[in-house]
Amino acid sequence: RDSPAGGAGGRQEAGAVGLTPTRGRIVIITGGRGAGKTRLCLRLAERARARGWRVAGAACPAVFQAGEKTGIAVQDLRSGETRRLAQRLTPGSAAQVRTEGWAFDPDGLDWGNHLFASAAPCDLLVVDELGPLELVRGEGWQAALETLAQGGYRLALVVVRPELLDALPAAWRIQRVVDLDCCQK
Repeated sequence: RDSPAGGAGGRQEAGAVGLTPTRGRIVIITGGRGAGKTRLCLRLAERARARGWRVAGAACPAVFQAGEKTGIAVQDLRSGETRRLAQRLTPGSAAQVRTEGWAFDPDGLDWGNHLFASAAPCDLLVVDELGPLELVRGEGWQAALETLAQGGYRLALVVVRPELLDALPAAWRIQRVVDLDCCQK
């Protein structure tokens, strides 16, 4: 069984990979729309929790109505609380923060940034997802970028679209990139 504190007598058990919250590694999860990035993060967070890991950060599950994606929620992975993050952009929308197709709720963004700012120390940090707001425009989950840079986690799962991989900070200790698109072909 993986244990965040290590095994008996201070020995790290198999699977704990000998990482402390100050020496975090980053695993990038990438893939196109609908590849299952958020589902994977939620599943891995659940498994980590079952092994006694302290899980923090946020997942952003899609919101569907009548089988159509109409919004994006933000879920606190510590408490399970969920709030609205974005909704489909409509013609004439007055949203100040937007990307192609989405109008972001400022309160949802602020709440998410608070979650990321208070995430460390933890064993597993989940950041779902870093996109053009964060990596191109300097908006969105800026607190997630700061927490990732500062450490305080053993392992971070970070969702990034394939087209933005080159925009990731060069100083990050990326251990692996998992491309879910290659698994679906």
